[in-house]
Amino acid sequence: MIAAAPPLSRAAVVERANRAATVEPQVSRFVQAVQLQAFAEGAIYHVMTAPDRVTDIALQPGENLVAVASGDTARWVIGDTTSGQGDTKRTHVLVKPYSPGLATNLVITTDRRSYHLALSSSGEIAMSALSWTYPADELVAIKRAVVAAEAAKPIAAGLSAESLNFNYEISGDKPTWRPLRAFDDGRQTFVQLPASIVLDEAPPLFLVDEKGTAQLVNYRLSGRYYVVDRIFNAAELRLGTKNQQIVRIQRVAEGTVQERGR
Repeated sequence: MIAAAPPLSRAAVVERANRAATVEPQVSRFVQAVQLQAFAEGAIYHVMTAPDRVTDIALQPGENLVAVASGDTARWVIGDTTSGQGDTKRTHVLVKPYSPGLATNLVITTDRRSYHLALSSSGEIAMSALSWTYPADELVAIKRAVVAAEAAKPIAAGLSAESLNFNYEISGDKPTWRPLRAFDDGRQTFVQLPASIVLDEAPPLFLVDEKGTAQLVNYRLSGRYYVVDRIFNAAELRLGTKNQQIVRIQRVAEGTVQERGR
């Protein structure tokens, strides 16, 4: 029977976790003299420095510095400056050791994120600069571009103004996602939502019968429109449980449409 390995000490656990989280400089990540790493929350980026050499740690353009803290401020020169202006303004944290053989950590906090760095110094070799790419931000930008493209598409082909019926009344609560209007073409019903729906949680749509019974209806989201493949007399958008917000969409007789509060 193989004896179980003794449990790691707390110090060993922390050391192993830090070692696993440390991102070392890589040849493939250099662009000219700049080490360009992909930012990951919780990663520790190793920065190699040397006396008489300043290493530039460049933050994301438009990112505002909040604080810089180091474990050893006596044997390291640490400062900050900026370059550019407006949307291209960029903060740079500059580090330089007084002597070789030093090691400390550096924490940089901004209005967007926190950076964790491990600084070491040698007698000769120093990184000129460290910067990052931001995959999470790029993914958000791609998603927003897709949403914007979808919103720009026509909600349906072949619709003519003469075939549309706008006799719908919107009432109830006034959340940020409250519809702007509703209309139908005699076959489908369209509920137009505000532009902020790309940032809001989309509420589900329920059909309400004459007895007040609500039933979830099949619909699809096309840009800023809910498209229902039928005509209804009454429907409600509902969001939340404890403090539920409800917006009612009511089909009314021609000439009686008005928007009112609940």
